[in-house]
Amino acid sequence: MSRASAVGELVIEAADLDAPDIRALVAEHWQAMADASPGESMHGLDIAALRDPAIRVRSARINGELAGIAALVDLGAGHAELKSMRTARGYGRRGVAGRLLDRLLAEAHAAGFARVSLETGTESYYDAARAFYRRHGFIECAPFADYQPDPASIFMTRALHDDGAPNECNQQPSAAE
Repeated sequence: MSRASAVGELVIEAADLDAPDIRALVAEHWQAMADASPGESMHGLDIAALRDPAIRVRSARINGELAGIAALVDLGAGHAELKSMRTARGYGRRGVAGRLLDRLLAEAHAAGFARVSLETGTESYYDAARAFYRRHGFIECAPFADYQPDPASIFMTRALHDDGAPNECNQQPSAAE
């Protein structure tokens, strides 16, 4: 059985971190964050960090061409973090990010995680990302895991449950609100 999951022409599978196109997209993601965020507020993961066994990295391909990447980090205690979400040039507004997010949320749920959280920037560069996460049920919350309050960061979370209860954050909204 293939480890890939196809949705239409989009195939999502475990990312080959040695693939040149994936390495290039991770480098592009890193550079975009460096251009938009203060250095002390950059929390991205490079290729070496993405190799950690506690991190699931997925790639999305359309007709074999890299369309996006995303990662899920096991924080322990039923909590995961979404990291390194990036759509490749030419694939924006084609549903790639939504399908990657849906896949990682499904994997997180199947693995027993109760919550997925993320950190993103407050700069205008990140406006679309924040709106995307809100549309997908994420709400703002306080810093989680090892994060500290940071005026250049917004923290968001989403509960993974089937009980119909509202997605409530058990922490206070970030100061950047």
